[in-house]
Amino acid sequence: MNTLNLSKTQRIDVRASEAVKLLLQEAARASHKNVSEFLLDAGVVAANQALADRQRFLLSPTQWQVFEAALDRPVQTKPRLKQLLSEPGVLD
Repeated sequence: MNTLNLSKTQRIDVRASEAVKLLLQEAARASHKNVSEFLLDAGVVAANQALADRQRFLLSPTQWQVFEAALDRPVQTKPRLKQLLSEPGVLD
């Protein structure tokens, strides 16, 4: 995702260790961007992901009906899922 095409009037200052700075510079070069572009693009992507479940989403009337029907559907017992969740996992 590219950064929003709005005029950039605000500055964001970031402090980093030398190792992190070198890593970001290398990643920016590999992406054919300068460090500012790389950080801004990555930051926008991360921000959208962090906020994705906190924002509204738009559905067509048909999609909304399907969504509502799924929400209104009674809970169904899923024996295989119940069994899976009751067994020790790989990290147990």
